[in-house]
Amino acid sequence: MIAALKDPIGANLDRIQVIKGWLDAKGRVHERVYDVVWSDTDKRRLNSDGKLPQVGDTVDLANATWTNAIGDPELITVWMDPDFDAKLRSFYYARVMEIPTPRWTAYDANRFGGEPAAGTKMKVQERAITSPIWYTPGR
Repeated sequence: MIAALKDPIGANLDRIQVIKGWLDAKGRVHERVYDVVWSDTDKRRLNSDGKLPQVGDTVDLANATWTNAIGDPELITVWMDPDFDAKLRSFYYARVMEIPTPRWTAYDANRFGGEPAAGTKMKVQERAITSPIWYTPGR
């Protein structure tokens, strides 16, 4: 079971991903990211490549604000690894992503005025990452 709840004064949640890493029989390391639960499921579906479209964007850069009109306050699911191989060492951790919000540069630009330097990122999508769960095959 995987569950996440937004910060009471923070942004809504976009998605929860599970990151899996494993060591194959030849000793090579692999990694895969699974989108396991996401907000706005009535509007967003995994595409044919297994990728999830972006949640959207409510950021108002001129005022350095955003609204929680998209995303969800909590996300919960039960997930099983569809590619599990009991013979391979592996690890799993969850990554929870919020909807986009203004980056600190947007707050500074709003407060102090002026134009940010070209190429300055003005939005961010905050993330939280869990501790890993390690799987070691039995002998």
